[in-house]
Amino acid sequence: MSALTYPQSIVLGALQGVTELFPISSLGHSVLLPAWLGGSWEALVTEGDSDSGTPFLAFIVALHVATAVALLIYYVRDWVAIIGAFVTTVRTRSITTSTERLAWLIVVATIPVGVLGLLLEHPLRTLFATPLAAAIFLTVNGVVLAAGEVLRRRAAAAVEPAAVGAHTLPDRPSERPLGDLNYREAAGIGAIQSLALLAGISRSGVTMVGGLLRGLSHEDAAKFAFLLATPVILAAGVLKLPTLAGPQGEGMHGQILVGALVAGVAAYLSVKFLTRYFATRTLTPFAVYCLVVGVLSIIRFA
Repeated sequence: MSALTYPQSIVLGALQGVTELFPISSLGHSVLLPAWLGGSWEALVTEGDSDSGTPFLAFIVALHVATAVALLIYYVRDWVAIIGAFVTTVRTRSITTSTERLAWLIVVATIPVGVLGLLLEHPLRTLFATPLAAAIFLTVNGVVLAAGEVLRRRAAAAVEPAAVGAHTLPDRPSERPLGDLNYREAAGIGAIQSLALLAGISRSGVTMVGGLLRGLSHEDAAKFAFLLATPVILAAGVLKLPTLAGPQGEGMHGQILVGALVAGVAAYLSVKFLTRYFATRTLTPFAVYCLVVGVLSIIRFA
């Protein structure tokens, strides 16, 4: 993929860094944007053998690793505490603190998506990483986000109002603490992440919806989604990094470094923004965006 230019690597890096964490699907946008622009942009996606892997996908792997590193940096204090708590539980064979419980919730939630990713990532990528399929799944993503908010509001209406003085919004009831999740619920939320193997379905979006439906606040659902995404994205990227040393990465190592740097900075700024955004707001604007862009893309590529 020697035709990849530095401006293209910058645009794609910024796109990855933002859309991986915003609930609008990074893989879907990485397929749709080049298809909309056409010409040399579209050639980036289609070049190579889909069975053995394309140079474009190898480039995206590097961007994913940069995104995961940005998440690690942003949540470094949390991860130091979580890893330390995990080691403590292994040593003492007991779980006594909320951080220790969170550590095991992350472990349990990561297992389903890890197994399903190893089994299904390649066949799903081969079948559905096309502009029309990405457009359809992006529309579905919008429906999922909207449905999650509707169901959340209905649950809020059925719940007894919060105590006087509690921090609530009209459509956001007194919420369940993150540490109150049980392991079955964590596994279910983790399994939902597997939908992100379909180009157009957002990992953070569907994970957040899963958290909201279990009674988490938008803020805690977002944090749990970002914490869960970090080991999954990092592991998947590291496993595929060797492909960049082979023919797929030949002639674009400079572009890869530039794109990865941009992706990392964009991801860090995105998670910083979103953690504040979800303290007071909902998924609805992102649902509308996905529905509009998804439907327009279906019309364009049908």
